[in-house]
Amino acid sequence: MNTVIPKITVLNSDQIAVVHDYSLKILSSTGIRVDSVRARKFFEDAIGKPSEDNRVRIPAELVAQALETAPHEISVYNRKKQHAFTLGDDQPRFGIGVTNLYYQDPATDQVEPFTRKHMEISTRLGEALHSYDVVSTIGIARDLPADVADFYGTLEMVANTVKPLVLLVSEEKCFAPVLDLLEHLHGDLAEKPFVVPYFNPITPLVINEGTVDKMIIAIKKGLPIIYSNYGMSGASTPITPTATLALMNAELLAGLVLSQLIKEGAPVILGSLPASFDMKTSGTVYTPTSLLVNIACAEMMDYYRIPHCGTSGSGAGWGPDLTAAGPLWINHLTSCLGKVGLAPFVGGNFDSLAFSPATVVYSDQIIRQSRQFAKEFELNEETIAMDEINSIGPGGDYLTAPLTLKLFRKAMAGNDIWPNLSLEKWQQEARPCRGDDFLRKRTMELIDGLQAPQDHDMLIERGEAFISKGAGAK
Repeated sequence: MNTVIPKITVLNSDQIAVVHDYSLKILSSTGIRVDSVRARKFFEDAIGKPSEDNRVRIPAELVAQALETAPHEISVYNRKKQHAFTLGDDQPRFGIGVTNLYYQDPATDQVEPFTRKHMEISTRLGEALHSYDVVSTIGIARDLPADVADFYGTLEMVANTVKPLVLLVSEEKCFAPVLDLLEHLHGDLAEKPFVVPYFNPITPLVINEGTVDKMIIAIKKGLPIIYSNYGMSGASTPITPTATLALMNAELLAGLVLSQLIKEGAPVILGSLPASFDMKTSGTVYTPTSLLVNIACAEMMDYYRIPHCGTSGSGAGWGPDLTAAGPLWINHLTSCLGKVGLAPFVGGNFDSLAFSPATVVYSDQIIRQSRQFAKEFELNEETIAMDEINSIGPGGDYLTAPLTLKLFRKAMAGNDIWPNLSLEKWQQEARPCRGDDFLRKRTMELIDGLQAPQDHDMLIERGEAFISKGAGAK
């Protein structure tokens, strides 16, 4: 038996070693600025000397120790305490989100401020589409006061999906109380955890105080965390992909060390969101090169045996359109072919400011087809089917051959948006069909048929009561 496994590789073993060595040099010579007094104390106690000007220089042996103590795999559960997946098992996982300020109507493409109702609809859509393994914080409810928006947004997520949640809290002071809300609704969050908080340092080479505070809270509660940096090539990182990779990798290793100093054995997921900086517009874009750096980062984490979180290819579109399609296809396909562990932020347009349900539905199909493309297949006597070839012979057909009847449905799976129209059928339509018409129709059909989990009403009632008592709701 011979298994064919489609894969993409960016770095060879020697190149991985070079990137690692340069990352260690950055940490030990340039160092990391650490804005938190508590974090500096963790580092100073471990290194054995005080920092200078809040800059911590991390020796290679401390990095090696952290790589030894951090878990190589992390089990993630749904909120029914059923095992959902394991990060670090060499399988890509996808999610929708993240923290969009606007909602893009799937029927018209009109953009409006993101609301609590949009969180409900979008979360249920993420629950319904099977390509998505997690739901990340989709948007910030702007129809609510800032001091309670994180609470109600989190409540809508937990009440409208049973899938694992990647949690981002926009108001730092609300982070611990939001976890209290989840514990009130669910019980002990560390027991079969379904919530994975997401944190960002500041590139280049800064660990900010707010990130440290939230890391300490989450780690002490026993939650796995995502520590992910965002870099803009030519702006916050050097212009070359190799320098960007080395610098961002150094930042991730610094975060890993800090997590293990907070608590040895703390489960940590590391990754980067590398992008390019457009000098003309002062905006960011995902380019083929930045998406290549994403795959290279995943290979570095695979080398370290640390679970990985990377980019989702969203942000480029003006809607579910041609501008969005290229980065989505490149990102999802290379994620399935490479070492990506988690790509949790599908669905944003306009530099991830506007959440688009239609983009989520389109990406659901891209992910299914990418997974199908990357799926292994067997090269053996049965699959080569010499008996069928010999029995049918020249000039025959395989329409009713045993393997055709057995496998044709699986072979054609992957497209439930666009019909396979002939030229004549396309011309017979009231006007020539456009692909986005079918996508919008399919998205609206899905939204109209969305169902709430059975315990939705109970969770909303209990959550709203908790918020009104303890979070200052008006």
